[in-house]
Amino acid sequence: MTFGTVNQPRAMSHASTIEFRVRYAETDQMGVVYHANYLVWCEMGRTEFIRTLGVTYAELERQGVLLAVSEATARFHAAARYDDVIRVRTTLSTVRSRMVVFDYAVSAVATDALLVTAATSLVCLDRSGRPSKLPQPFREMLAGIAAAGAEPR
Repeated sequence: MTFGTVNQPRAMSHASTIEFRVRYAETDQMGVVYHANYLVWCEMGRTEFIRTLGVTYAELERQGVLLAVSEATARFHAAARYDDVIRVRTTLSTVRSRMVVFDYAVSAVATDALLVTAATSLVCLDRSGRPSKLPQPFREMLAGIAAAGAEPR
């Protein structure tokens, strides 16, 4: 796949949503989700967001685009527990020549309670690990999404 064939999202505002059940291994002895697992869930949401654009992380990497997390923030509002069904909503808020910022809202499906809001900044690297520019067609597509549907953190 080349960047020229990346699918444009149909809606003006683009978000990706995934749902899954909290596994026992993700919790502590009290059945509460361990805080680091929320970052794993953000990665799952980000990966699916990219996939909805018609390209996978694996395809990006084959084309020499490596996205590395350079910053992550999370604000914890309530706890997820073992066996809860969780929803992760991912949006794109910022696109620059060498980096992108994704925002996440993690909620409990049963109650729609907001559990965590988070953001990750990713820098584009070349195969040698040096910062590099996002390929122009891909960057322009992402910039259009961010401009059309950016939501405040």
